Amino acid sequence: MDRNYYYAIMNGEGTLDYEIYLNTKALLSCQKDFHAFCNRDELQFQIVHQVEELWMKLIAYTLLDIDDFLQQENTNRVVTLFRRIHLALRLMTDQLGLLETMSPKEYQEIRLQLGHGSGQESPGFRVLLKMPHQIWESFQTHYLSKHGLTIDAIYNSAYSHSDAYVVAESLAEFDELFQKFRYHHLQLIHRTIGLGAKSLKGRSVELLQDGLRVQFFRELWEVRNKMTDAWGAQYGVVRDSIGGH
Repeated sequence: MDRNYYYAIMNGEGTLDYEIYLNTKALLSCQKDFHAFCNRDELQFQIVHQVEELWMKLIAYTLLDIDDFLQQENTNRVVTLFRRIHLALRLMTDQLGLLETMSPKEYQEIRLQLGHGSGQESPGFRVLLKMPHQIWESFQTHYLSKHGLTIDAIYNSAYSHSDAYVVAESLAEFDELFQKFRYHHLQLIHRTIGLGAKSLKGRSVELLQDGLRVQFFRELWEVRNKMTDAWGAQYGVVRDSIGGH
């Protein structure tokens, strides 16, 4: 197969309406030239990370909309938009599997192209770490404080599967899926370059490991602990087996 022929036509001419609307000429030129790749896996590496940035841009944009709808108490829109974010986070996590098709040797060659760069420098990742604080404040103000509610009330003492509960569960799922993405990213690093290499000591791996202990909405996880402890106090922390009689 004539590689040069296909290389020449892969980016298109950029003149058709579809190409113009999606700006494909620029989009498909965001990667290195085919002849400049350090190995045959580098195109995949660039595309996966570029797509991750696009998903994170969409998530951040959607969180801005969610914040507006939280302040309006428009629960239907909030839940629908969170579903979009949840799907995007799952796609982000799933596509990391593409990078597992690289050998460690091939990834080491690509690392040389990154200089001192790491995923911690991602603009999308950095902005997503900042946004949940404002989302939580809007939820607290408009779904809790305004109606005299607490997290315990919507989950336990006055539980009614209310709008506040449904939104809280959407927040919890966002938190959970973001942490799953971070975990899978760490496992990918483990698989490709290892976690104990001397060249990584004190750098990005430690930041990733610390990040796994971060929760955006800690109150939503704590209420589950408190409910289970209260249940254990009532029914016993250790119970008789139902098959023991």
